[in-house]
Amino acid sequence: MNLSIKRTIRSITISTLLQGMLNVALLVLAAVLCILLVKETRLLLLSLAHAPAVHEVLEHVLIFFLYFEFIAMISKYFQENYHFPLRYFLYIGITAMIRLIIVNHDNPMHTLLYAFVVLVLIIAYFIINSTPLRRDRH
Repeated sequence: MNLSIKRTIRSITISTLLQGMLNVALLVLAAVLCILLVKETRLLLLSLAHAPAVHEVLEHVLIFFLYFEFIAMISKYFQENYHFPLRYFLYIGITAMIRLIIVNHDNPMHTLLYAFVVLVLIIAYFIINSTPLRRDRH
């Protein structure tokens, strides 16, 4: 066999192996996230039943959405031929920063910085959605 053909076969085999390992790891991660999502749903319902502070309920709701967004991103990865849409990372970043503002708002400068990060992420999302290069199908 020609040396370049051997290299091509070897690189295809390695990339296929790595892609398979990534797919298995993402499936395991999705299963763990589904379990955590159910657990968080239970905690959210329990916290609603006990009428706690608003911050506590919002924290549980935002954690719920973080789990949900990660699961949706993994699902989209398999639907989009092994590609993570950037839009989902922005969703997760915005949700995580809003959760951080709600939970940790003791220092005004940090809160202002977190709000600025949310603004930058929203501007990035707007730029990505306004460019006609390639938009995800909904």
